[in-house]
Amino acid sequence: MIDYASYLKLAIKAAIEAGEQILKIYDTNFEVEIKKDSTPVTKADKAASECIIASLKQTNIPVLSEEGIIYDYEQRKNWKHLWIVDPLDGTKEFIKRNGEFTVNIALIEDQKPMIGVIYSPVSRQLYYACVNFGSFKVDGHNVLSQINSQTIIVDELMALAQKLPLQTQPKVYTLIASRSHLSKEISERIALNKLRHSAVEIINTGSSIKFCIIAEGRAHEYPRYGTTMEWDTAAGQCIIENAGGKVLDLETNEPIKYNRENLKNNNFIAYCTNNNFDRT
Repeated sequence: MIDYASYLKLAIKAAIEAGEQILKIYDTNFEVEIKKDSTPVTKADKAASECIIASLKQTNIPVLSEEGIIYDYEQRKNWKHLWIVDPLDGTKEFIKRNGEFTVNIALIEDQKPMIGVIYSPVSRQLYYACVNFGSFKVDGHNVLSQINSQTIIVDELMALAQKLPLQTQPKVYTLIASRSHLSKEISERIALNKLRHSAVEIINTGSSIKFCIIAEGRAHEYPRYGTTMEWDTAAGQCIIENAGGKVLDLETNEPIKYNRENLKNNNFIAYCTNNNFDRT
């Protein structure tokens, strides 16, 4: 039996500690490398990955990290459980130094996200979720006070958490779009919603913060067209689902499944379940 409560606390602590590793490098003159898939990577990505993998090792559950070993499907196809980690989601935002990057950690069971943690190192805002428990947010000043005390007591942080969603959805129909990955399809979807609604607002931001905004109730939908990987969405999907929303694969019209042979996601849309709109 998986002890979800203790694993959630472990993931929260790992995310915050990885965030501190990232911030040590953030204000330095770090170098940027280009990976084989033409995406950037920095020393911070690697340091955060090593930190998280070391923390999660005690669970004896394999870790699939963007900057770690990408196991062949033959090795992982029979895994009932695995951790899926993006140690620095939003590397382009990190390089721009705009603060819009996160640490993502998710525990998968039978292809479904059961635990999700998203941590923003710059704002110190923490989001987390666990199946049958709900989704929560801890304000940055509460996390910072723990970091400043040099002792991260996760139970104390969780006692200060607010249950998501925090608010009812805004009266003006609101979409979230990626700051670094705008596309023709997104522009078309924005135009379509402008025809359907009297007014439409757009929130542009980077990384998995977009999932958190949906879970908070601050926006109606986050459509995504183009390349994302399992580690980009697993934690965010868990947080949205346990706040009463959905993240749907637009090809299957089902929630995204994980530990697939092809780790690249199809196009998807994230939204709250009380949002009655046409997803076509």
